[in-house]
Amino acid sequence: MDRVRIWRNVSLGIKNLMLHKLRSLLTMLGIVFGVASVIAMLSIGEGASKEALDQIRKLGSTNIIITSIKPLEDESQSKQNSFMSVYGILYDDETRIRETFSDVENTAPIKIIRKEGRLYERALDLRVVGTTEEWFNLVRRPMVAGRPLVQNDLVDHANVVVLTEFGARRLLATEGTIGQSLRIGTDYYEVVGIVQSESGQGIEIAMPDQEVDAYIPLNVARERYGDTIIRRTSGSRESSRVELHQLIVQVSHENRVEAVDAGIRAMLKRFHKKVDYKIDMPLALLQQAEATKRTFSIVLGSIAGISLLVGGIGIMNIMLASVTERTREIGVRRAIGAKRRQIIVQFLIETIVLSTIGGLIGIGIGMSIPLLVTYFAGMPTVVPMYSLVLSVGISMAVGLLFGLYPAVRAANLDPIEALRHE
Repeated sequence: MDRVRIWRNVSLGIKNLMLHKLRSLLTMLGIVFGVASVIAMLSIGEGASKEALDQIRKLGSTNIIITSIKPLEDESQSKQNSFMSVYGILYDDETRIRETFSDVENTAPIKIIRKEGRLYERALDLRVVGTTEEWFNLVRRPMVAGRPLVQNDLVDHANVVVLTEFGARRLLATEGTIGQSLRIGTDYYEVVGIVQSESGQGIEIAMPDQEVDAYIPLNVARERYGDTIIRRTSGSRESSRVELHQLIVQVSHENRVEAVDAGIRAMLKRFHKKVDYKIDMPLALLQQAEATKRTFSIVLGSIAGISLLVGGIGIMNIMLASVTERTREIGVRRAIGAKRRQIIVQFLIETIVLSTIGGLIGIGIGMSIPLLVTYFAGMPTVVPMYSLVLSVGISMAVGLLFGLYPAVRAANLDPIEALRHE
């Protein structure tokens, strides 16, 4: 019986709304645009931060990245031809960190040299990265073909190289990839693998890989290229000595990263007279980025929620007008025995039907906007599930809240005065 009564009230509510189609449609538009704007703005905000967050996560939440930087005083003195700048992370630093901290699981030392890679007539300026097999464990990148560096490559001082996919396409196009002999500088290396790389755009930490990387065993890089780099420009020569350009430290667990980070800072401060290094902790940057994302979503959602509020005011306005128009109808229903509760329920059903239909239409439009933004602007967008639930819930709540006052006002009309109403 209750189901029949509810369905009858809903049918009556829809019928009353259909008596004024244009007015109901215009009232509904406030909810439609409100729901659509909530979903669209949250989706665009979610997509804007997703790419950067994914790149930070790929750096490893348990990793600490130490990068060599040239001190400011060395920058000013480097213009002197006779001056050699000595700075950066030492091989001993890597040994001390690995042996001192029990929470350190692995370390990946990195030496970087700029050389030209050449295969026949094709040439490409490469960033030659001397490292160990641990680099491929700490910086997880999918292998496109072949294999990464392994321990035997360092033991045998093997002339092997792992290229990035970008470098392989530029240098090895139309040629066999794995097993190809590639000249880097004046030396030849056998290509044993191809790995993907990340661009690192939009984040504050320098990515440990680039598109033009060529990975060779660390001991081979030391033997072939040494620690001293000489750059010649027109009329000047700049010399610098750097043992390691970067060091990646992997900690056993996330809750120990901050403690190990503090310990490494104290150790490097003790053994380095000048600040010739920079320490980045992806975990801290990830936490900061996620907090910023939450704040950004709240702000965007609040701005979009204002349109829902405006839509609610529109519903209240139209329902108050409806009460005035239907005063005589209300009087008749009260005179034949309708209770106040039934009058309230009838008007609330009409507002909820109005807001729910508007919310469903708004969901359809709101999910279409991010697709259009991605298609035409190329911006990544992500429609979070909570935005759909939140927008529909708010639209129904708005209908209930703003329809309550008109419903109560209708129920409180005096039946005799209502019957006299023209």
